Amino acid sequence: MDSPAPDLLAHTWIDDGHALIAGSLFVALGLTMFAHAGLLTGGVAGLAFLASYASGFGLGLCFFAFSLPFFWLSWVRLGREFTLKSFCAVALVSACTTLAPRVVRFELLNPWVAAVLGGFLIGFGLLALLRHRASVGGVNILAQWLQQSRGLSAGKVQMSVDVVVVLAAFFVVPPVRVLQSVVGAVAIGAILTLNHRPGRYLGV
Repeated sequence: MDSPAPDLLAHTWIDDGHALIAGSLFVALGLTMFAHAGLLTGGVAGLAFLASYASGFGLGLCFFAFSLPFFWLSWVRLGREFTLKSFCAVALVSACTTLAPRVVRFELLNPWVAAVLGGFLIGFGLLALLRHRASVGGVNILAQWLQQSRGLSAGKVQMSVDVVVVLAAFFVVPPVRVLQSVVGAVAIGAILTLNHRPGRYLGV
């Protein structure tokens, strides 16, 4: 005899607020570790890394600027709530990434460790945001829309785009850094692929 399905419990504003802050801080710390080790990531964040390395502008500023165009898709396809939460998350990640060098220092950070640990931090941060109907903009918005509208795994979409962007970095950074960055991209995508599947999470 099948057991009854559990009742869905809606997230409260406290739940959402906690997830936005915690998820954004996880992402910001992961990006800071990547930046310290000279690594890249995929999507809009990867473009922000490349622009920051090439121009000298802050990573937070570049990340915020490149994320803005994707909010049109979010507003039209994913709704006002998702868009506003995501905008807050992007703003918080940008601010924390900008302030991080003043409050966080890594006297010793092996790039391979940064790739795996930083990737896991970013992945868990994105997972927390997605489960509370938010994202950090860019490809993350596109991946969430494709999962909702086409049933494609957000993690697989994110991982595929991330790996492509990171491989393009062969023209900018040494090959070993690209390989380490690919490891980081896989770490991010693995967290999302294994934990953010349609029908698995019951919170709304």
